[in-house]
Amino acid sequence: MLKVISLLKRAEGLSQDDFAKWVVEDHLEFAKKLPGLRKYVVNVSGGDDPAFDAVNELYFDDDDARVAAFASEHGKAAAADAGAHTSNRVHLLTTEHQQL
Repeated sequence: MLKVISLLKRAEGLSQDDFAKWVVEDHLEFAKKLPGLRKYVVNVSGGDDPAFDAVNELYFDDDDARVAAFASEHGKAAAADAGAHTSNRVHLLTTEHQQL
């Protein structure tokens, strides 16, 4: 299984509370519509001015499923929504290895 880790920094002028509400509630609606998405986890950062305000985990069967999801109408809408609410996004393609 492929896991995409997305590191998100909130847009300038967006408070931590408003960003957290957006990423946990509003942006989730986009994720629910992504074809082929198997699991979605949102991790909201705490503290004063973190390097990234959220770390999202998106699980797909493979890279073909990931590419198809983000090429879809819903994937493009999700990317546009994220772009409107973030100043920086980093995506890491990983394979998870659970040890415990």
